[in-house]
Amino acid sequence: MSATASPAQEPAMAQDAALPAAGSSFYTAMRLLPKDRREAMYAVYAFCRSVDDVADDGGPAPVRAAELDRWRADIDALYAGNPAPRVRDLVVPIRRYGLLREDFQAVIDGMAMDAFEDIVAPDEATLDLYCDRVASAVGRLSVRIFGLPEADGIRLAHHEGRALQLTNILRDIDEDAERGRLYLPREKLAAIGLTDPTPQVAIAHPRIGEVCIAVAREAEAHYRDTWTIIDRNPRKETKAPRLMAAAYRLYLDAVLKRGWAMPRARVKPSKLALLGVALRHGIL
Repeated sequence: MSATASPAQEPAMAQDAALPAAGSSFYTAMRLLPKDRREAMYAVYAFCRSVDDVADDGGPAPVRAAELDRWRADIDALYAGNPAPRVRDLVVPIRRYGLLREDFQAVIDGMAMDAFEDIVAPDEATLDLYCDRVASAVGRLSVRIFGLPEADGIRLAHHEGRALQLTNILRDIDEDAERGRLYLPREKLAAIGLTDPTPQVAIAHPRIGEVCIAVAREAEAHYRDTWTIIDRNPRKETKAPRLMAAAYRLYLDAVLKRGWAMPRARVKPSKLALLGVALRHGIL
């Protein structure tokens, strides 16, 4: 969706445009849901993808700022009963599943953290806020669609969102550095003698593995809490988060096995391993 499209040109979030990549763990997880819940998740996914596109590829900073403000206004108008065309697919999910305005706004705020200034070595609190906005807020929307009880759903969104986002950060450190971004926390970098490093300097540091392993241990703790919550809830409501947690854990295990010495090959679990996850957590 173009950041410069006029309101009259804006399409609604079409169903086929809302589909995640076939074969991805998210796509597989969503296919496990009943039709009404699946379509609700696709609408949320389309919103998140559109806002993410603004942050990553939306042009100069003033253009991105204006477009994110338009998204904020569209969400406010949606909850006021006057939805713009591009958010009309969210009307039914919001009414049916009680999705909260503040969670949509948090997603936009998270994308804004990437949009105006490249994140480089944030402090721990800022990194946690970023993870909450771009991952756990999406989780809070999702668990209501999945049908989890409110309290455990919020806890699950907290832990699984952070587990998945920290896994993404570790998997993508080289690609992020090429874009001028570094999500590894400032305090952990300072512990190996790096203060105000550029992304490229940081990821090439001979002790960067110590930082990555420390972040991985935090992710592992969030995975453990995720599974504690999943295991005490009905399997019907936890199939999708179960599959996502298991699939992303394969990526975390893969980067830990690969190690951090340069040059680092991009990791991808085998199709057989991903199939095993789908069979164990999604079908059986």
